[in-house]
Amino acid sequence: MTPSPADNLKNSSKLPGTFKQFVARFPELGDAHESVAQAAEAAGPLDKKMCMLVKVGICVGAGLESALKANIRKAMQAGATEAEIEQAIVQAMNTVGFPRTVAAWSWAKQQFERGV
Repeated sequence: MTPSPADNLKNSSKLPGTFKQFVARFPELGDAHESVAQAAEAAGPLDKKMCMLVKVGICVGAGLESALKANIRKAMQAGATEAEIEQAIVQAMNTVGFPRTVAAWSWAKQQFERGV
């Protein structure tokens, strides 16, 4: 039997515990969440690395620390370099401000130190 997307999400060691608990409690929502993510990634010509760099920028703008860290790891797994991730982050500075950009950069540094 093939594991559902929700099973894959709740068994990942790099996901926040609360997220894994939520997916375990509501597996249908976890499956739907993962399906939407896969459909969005497949919706156009961008490759996985570029999609993850776009998501890094979105997370910076929204101030989403946990999601930013997850998408940095995914970007690195897709082949993004630290310099590419940093550039995606600093693109936000004139739009969302210096403090939010610096915070995002500090969160990125934590992921760089952890490695993929």
